[in-house]
Amino acid sequence: MNFKRTGSIFAIAAVGTMLLASCASNEGGSGTASEGSSDLSGTIAGIGASSQQSAQEAWTAGYQTINEGVTVNYDPQGSGGGRESFISGAADFAASDRAFTTDEISSSTFAGCTPDTGIVELPAYISPIAVVFNLDGVDELNLSPAVLAGIFSGSITSWDAPEIKADNPDADLPSTAITAVHRSDDSGTTENFTDYLNKTAPDVWTAEADGVWPFESGEGANQTSGMIDAVTNGTGTIGYADASRAGDLGVAKVKVGDEFVGYSADAAAAIVDESPEEEGRTDGDIAIALDRTSDADGVYPIVLVSYLIACESYEDATQGELVKSYLSYVTSEEGQKVAADAAGSAPISSSLSEQVASAIELIK
Repeated sequence: MNFKRTGSIFAIAAVGTMLLASCASNEGGSGTASEGSSDLSGTIAGIGASSQQSAQEAWTAGYQTINEGVTVNYDPQGSGGGRESFISGAADFAASDRAFTTDEISSSTFAGCTPDTGIVELPAYISPIAVVFNLDGVDELNLSPAVLAGIFSGSITSWDAPEIKADNPDADLPSTAITAVHRSDDSGTTENFTDYLNKTAPDVWTAEADGVWPFESGEGANQTSGMIDAVTNGTGTIGYADASRAGDLGVAKVKVGDEFVGYSADAAAAIVDESPEEEGRTDGDIAIALDRTSDADGVYPIVLVSYLIACESYEDATQGELVKSYLSYVTSEEGQKVAADAAGSAPISSSLSEQVASAIELIK
């Protein structure tokens, strides 16, 4: 199923209104701040993707304004840490830049969930992954998939390499050595980035997509903040990170079809809406099979779809009620706007919003 962004503004607003109304009536009020405080109380803990950190901070602030008796704690340990913590029951919900695989789901016992019940996975945060660089005298950079793959695999080692010059014929490229920075932790951002490299330049990037960096070359940095620090403080450095964290670093354009394309929230949303869902999933387990090779106009293929993961049924029903309320706010029109304003993410489309709302209704 493809999610096409063809709905009008009024249709999107209508979906958001229904979601907020549902939150207010079913969850004690997780709609707009103007509706007043709810009577919910308690604490929930989320662990996971550092890419979501800015959005989570904004979501938490907005949600707790409406639900003054609820505390939401979020620890951006990374996607791998989030999934592991959710399996062990250390987290009430997880955030991950990839969904659990069907094999992982079938082989795992989720400690916080009622036995023999499923999990819910919601594509709640859509954001481009920026290819960030720090190279004296160079403000703009074009990089084709094969060149990117060569840089990060370690086969292209100097900024004046002929392959880079071919993508940038008018640039004055120095002979500075390239330091390619990768995540040292198990990272969903890495898995999305390596998936892009493998799908678009398989002759150069021979490794399968993986959250753990597959090569010995380059420099490792822990979590998104470590990645940004390493690129910022280095010389001739290049890395990859959620675009919301790019700051003042240079950001490369990547080749899509015959054009070099810069990232944007709209371009990230466009590639998601051009992509199908993964097969073999339950109704509440919504995983997108991103089409990295699309050359459609207006798409940016290095994108992460970051998920929020919860139990269909919680061992502790009170925690289930709080998680359901929080996720309803996050995926509402208001919550998606809050994330867009804070982190530059792309709000999920109206069609996807409807499906996500149905999945949240499974939580108890």
